[in-house]
This record gives sequence, structure tokens and C-alpha cells, in this order.
Amino acid sequence: MASLCSFGVTRRSLTWIVSGAPRREFWFRSRKEQEPVVAEVVEEVKKEPVLVCPPLRSRTYIPPDDLQSRLESHVKQVFGSSVPRNWQATSLEDGHLKFSLLAHLADDLGHAVPNSRLYQMRRVSDVLDFYSVPVQDRSKFDELIASDLPPNLKITWGY
Repeated sequence: MASLCSFGVTRRSLTWIVSGAPRREFWFRSRKEQEPVVAEVVEEVKKEPVLVCPPLRSRTYIPPDDLQSRLESHVKQVFGSSVPRNWQATSLEDGHLKFSLLAHLADDLGHAVPNSRLYQMRRVSDVLDFYSVPVQDRSKFDELIASDLPPNLKITWGY
């Protein structure tokens, strides 16, 4: 077999021999040995959470005594001069006017119409009916506790 020798590199058949070193050492010798990276230990200081759960919002709503006059003034403010004499029959088909009226009432009365009931508000009379109903922030269990129960039945929350 013919061998070629130049600058310390010899080829014998299909392998290269560089001054007696195997091929793997030849290719990987030029790379620097990488030192293992040591991560700095950072002590994590635990702080109290910044976000605190807000207090529960009371859903209690008691309709004010002057509800009709408030609603009438808001209707006249939103609809302007186009309000008919019977203001309770005013239609709420226009979405912008409906939104404006319900937003004003929610700010004024502190009680908003839930999304699930918006489609039922077709006339101002429907809005008046919704705001005429008081809302209690009590569950059925709270109502049972407050009611007169038979002597053999007691409801306790602490378990």
C-alpha cells in the first residue's frame, strides 16, 4: 500500500494518522476544554404576596324611594327630546342608547343589570321592573338559619 507522508500526516488506506495520534484526538484537540459553569447561588427572599384578594363585594340592593323619578331623569338625559309622553314605553332597540342608559343607572344606583338579563331589557318599563326588585346577599342556608326551625333541626356552619 502506498503511503503519503507530508508534515507529519500519513495516510494509510482509509484512515489518517497524524504523528501517531488517532483521528478523534486530531479533530477535537483544537477545542478548548470547557470548564464547568458554576451557577451562583442566589438566596431567594420570600416576601409577602403583593396581590391580596379583595374583600367580597356585597350584592345587596334595596331600591330607592325615588326610583321612578331617577329613572325618568336618566331617560330624558340619554334620549333627549325624543322621549314620548309615556316615557316607560320608550324602546331600547338602539344598542348605544341602551348601553348609555344602563351604564348611567348602574353608576347612580350601584347595581348593574347582569349580562344574562340584558336581552330582556326591551323597554324602559323592563328596566324599571328590574330595578324595583330588592336583592339580598344571602344564601338559602342563611335564610334557613334565620327562619323558625323545628327543635330537632339545627344548621351549623362550623364543622
